[in-house]
Amino acid sequence: MQLKGEQLAAHLERELKPVYVVYGDEPLLVIEAADAIRATARRQGFDEREVLTALSGFNWTQLTQAAGNMSLFGGRKLIDLRIPTGKPGRDGSAAIQDYCAHPSPDALLLVTLPGLDWKEEKAAWLTALADAGAALKLVPPNLAELPAWIAGRLRRQQQSADAEGLRFIAERVEGNLLAAHQEIQKLGLLHPPGALDLQQIRDAVLNVARYDIDGLREALLVGDVARLTRTLDGLRQEGEAAPLVLWAMTEEVRAVAQIKRGQQEGQPLDALLRDARVWGPRLALMKRAVQRVAAGRASAALAHAAGIDKMIKGAASGDVWNELLRLGMRLAAA
Repeated sequence: MQLKGEQLAAHLERELKPVYVVYGDEPLLVIEAADAIRATARRQGFDEREVLTALSGFNWTQLTQAAGNMSLFGGRKLIDLRIPTGKPGRDGSAAIQDYCAHPSPDALLLVTLPGLDWKEEKAAWLTALADAGAALKLVPPNLAELPAWIAGRLRRQQQSADAEGLRFIAERVEGNLLAAHQEIQKLGLLHPPGALDLQQIRDAVLNVARYDIDGLREALLVGDVARLTRTLDGLRQEGEAAPLVLWAMTEEVRAVAQIKRGQQEGQPLDALLRDARVWGPRLALMKRAVQRVAAGRASAALAHAAGIDKMIKGAASGDVWNELLRLGMRLAAA
C-alpha cells in the first residue's frame, strides 16, 4: 500500500498496518510521520518498543529476534528499525523480505529511511515492506507550496499571516523545513494567538534558507528572477562549485534552444520534449520556458554558456558568478 503524507492522519484513524516504511529527504517530515505512527501504536496497545539502528556491521538476526522476544506479560511490541544509509545490503534485504513474508501478529515494524532514488524505490525489500503494510514517501513542499504549508503550521498554534508575510517566511526558509518549523515555533513563543503583521515576522524570522541546484533550475525555467538571483547568491556563499552550476544551467538552456529550433521546423512540441529528455515535474516547467523564451535568445544564451565555460577553464577572463547571473537573466527575464 502506498500512502501520501497528507493521507497519513486519516489512515491512522481507520487502521494500523503491521508494517510501515517511511522515507524522504526532509528529516522533519520523516520524524513527524514516524512519531504519528508510534503514538497510534501506543494507543492501540503496543506498549513495548525496541529500537534497531542498521549501521555498518549490523547483525540482521536482531530483527527476527526482536519479533520473537515478546514480553512475558503478553504486551505487544513496536520494532523501530532505522536504516540511516537507506541501503540494507544483501543480508538486510533478505531479512526484511523474510520478516514481511511472515510478520509477527504481536509486533508492528516501523522502518525509517532517508530519501531514496528511483532505483532504490524498486528494490525487492522496499516492495516487500509496502506489500506487507504501507509505504509513505514524504515529499517536501516546493517554493510555490511553501506559504500554504507555513499557514497550516501557524494555524496549529492559532496564528495567521497574510500572503506577504507567508511569502516572506517562505523565501527565508526555502529548502530547510526543519528551520522553517523552528522559526514558526519562535513566532508562537514571541507573539500571542491571532494575526501576525509583516513587521513582527520580519523582526523574528532569520534567513535560514538552503539553496540547491534543483531550485536554481526551477527558477530559471519559470522565469522567477528574484529567486534565481537569491539562489545563485546562496550557492556561491555556500561554496558550490561553479562548473556544477554552469552544467545545470546549460542543460536547461540547451533543452530550450533545441526545442525552439524544432518548433521553427514545424515539429510537434510533445515529440520535441521527449527528444530533449524532458519528463516528470520538469515537463510543465519546460513548457512555460519554451512559451516565454524566443529562439534567438535561447541560442544566444547557449553561446554565453560556452563563454563561461572558457572562463572557468582559464581560457577567458571575467567574473564567473556575475556571468552565471547574466546567463540566468537571459533565460529568466521576460
